[in-house]
Amino acid sequence: MAVTGVIEKVAGPLVVAAGMRGANMFDVVRVADSRLIGEIIEMQGGKASVQVYEETSGLKPGAPVESTGEPMSVLLGPGLIGGIYDGIQRPLDAIKRRLGSRLERGVEEKALDETKKWKFTPRVKAGDGVSGGDIIGVVQETQLVEHRVMVPPNLSGTITVISAGEFTSYEEIGMLKTGTGESVPLKLSHNWPVRRGRPYKQKLSPDVPLITGQRVVDTFFPIAKGGTATVPGPFGSGKTVVQHQLAKWAAADIVVYIGCGERGNEMTDVLLEFPELKDPKTGRSLMERTVLIANTSDMPVAAREASVYTGITIAEYFRDMGYSVALMADSTSRWAEALREMSGRLEEMPGEEGYPAYLGSRLAQFYERSGRVVALGADGREGALSVIGAVSPAGGDISEPVTQATLRIVKVYWGLDANLAYSRHFPAINWLTSYSLYDDQLGGWFNKNVDSDWTGLRARMMRLLQEEAELQEIVQLVGMDALSPSDRLKLEAARSIREDYLHQDAFHEVDTYTTPEKQVVMMDLVLRWYDAACAALQIGAPINKLVSLPVREAIGRFKYTSQAELIASCERIKKAIENEAADAARTE
Repeated sequence: MAVTGVIEKVAGPLVVAAGMRGANMFDVVRVADSRLIGEIIEMQGGKASVQVYEETSGLKPGAPVESTGEPMSVLLGPGLIGGIYDGIQRPLDAIKRRLGSRLERGVEEKALDETKKWKFTPRVKAGDGVSGGDIIGVVQETQLVEHRVMVPPNLSGTITVISAGEFTSYEEIGMLKTGTGESVPLKLSHNWPVRRGRPYKQKLSPDVPLITGQRVVDTFFPIAKGGTATVPGPFGSGKTVVQHQLAKWAAADIVVYIGCGERGNEMTDVLLEFPELKDPKTGRSLMERTVLIANTSDMPVAAREASVYTGITIAEYFRDMGYSVALMADSTSRWAEALREMSGRLEEMPGEEGYPAYLGSRLAQFYERSGRVVALGADGREGALSVIGAVSPAGGDISEPVTQATLRIVKVYWGLDANLAYSRHFPAINWLTSYSLYDDQLGGWFNKNVDSDWTGLRARMMRLLQEEAELQEIVQLVGMDALSPSDRLKLEAARSIREDYLHQDAFHEVDTYTTPEKQVVMMDLVLRWYDAACAALQIGAPINKLVSLPVREAIGRFKYTSQAELIASCERIKKAIENEAADAARTE
């Protein structure tokens, strides 16, 4: 029900409107004659507190505030892929064509192109019974994505009319007769409220990994399909590069990238780089399976919250089609800052460091919409939505409230280290502080599908890295000469793990992505050299000779070996390890 009131107070992005009795929480409103977009976030009697998603300068008391009676929703249909939207799903490309580079207040633009026609191929016929989530036809949206047109989740009934042909996202493609006898038109698109998660039949156990091709992630800190991860780190530690690598290489069909309150130049880099990135699997532009939500730090803070919900609703839509979707949110810290500002304007009791007391629950509501699920529909298709959120703690201090609240929710923590980043170690994920709570569930998958000794090799490498950290403390106190030959060998093995295995070149055509099968071979070679060196040391081989064996350079360069040469190169290195270790152990 539409309700019209008047502005009583303006405080930054918060507008208090009187005479709004009958309006509902989270209704979309239009503010003043310029029809700024806002959302009701608090009702007290007939007064509504509205967070406005556009600049509020110039507003004054007495101006009209009109409620639309509808919650904030996104339009879901063909044309989303390759789109660049702001936080309230206005297409920035279309606005630029219409208005130039200036984004004016109150501008309205349809989320999907009104003129573009899509070739629709029905999968059902008149007389078929359907329910929410059933696929009624398909549209080839891009060469990489088949858009599956579904019955909206809240509808069911009998198809009375269905048409093949070319349609815009707004034209009728058929008619559905519901159980109450009502005839409902079917279109290629439908609306869905952003604050309500899309329903599904069943949530599945997170026991299948999201393969990323990044060795430190897949080997030590894997994320499950449908899992949650966070990438906290100070400025310059490589959050954006990590997210770009995951967007490019992760085993996901669709990528949704949310730039939430990022600096304008960083968001510009994303908007310029993503269209240039090539999908490694097909050689085509990555934008053919990507949706970008652009929200910069100079946009009104309230729009940051909208951008997060808009992005995850679009991601859920593609999950329901049966796709694996990876959502990147960069960064949730900016969203939390917007919550803090709105909470202050509402004069709520502040929590730690001024953030609202409900910060944790808002973050949880966002991350819990991830998951690997059985989607609605008769075919029982599976879809997955994996959520990876970057956090930007001031000065890299992860004890601040946003990082701590996030760590209580997500299952994977990739802790970025400024020292590693400054020493040009990429990815700069600290192996001593990071963790994955999916380890136990995913270890069985890797043992079964990659190599039966995956978890054993992984455990040995992690143990060597932990022992290196302990030995480094001794070295700093009393020097390298105080260590026994076996301890020096451990340090060399750990150095090989760090430099030859964990260090990865994002810009090298081979090293940028490593299959799990190649990761096992690399782990085995490093540990095979260590075992051979330990055995030779036992029978009197000098430590200096063992650490300078020529085969170590071959092990270090193995990461650049192409898949076609993998087996032959591996066998050569194995033989070299045996021969050189035996020569080192041979007495003069």
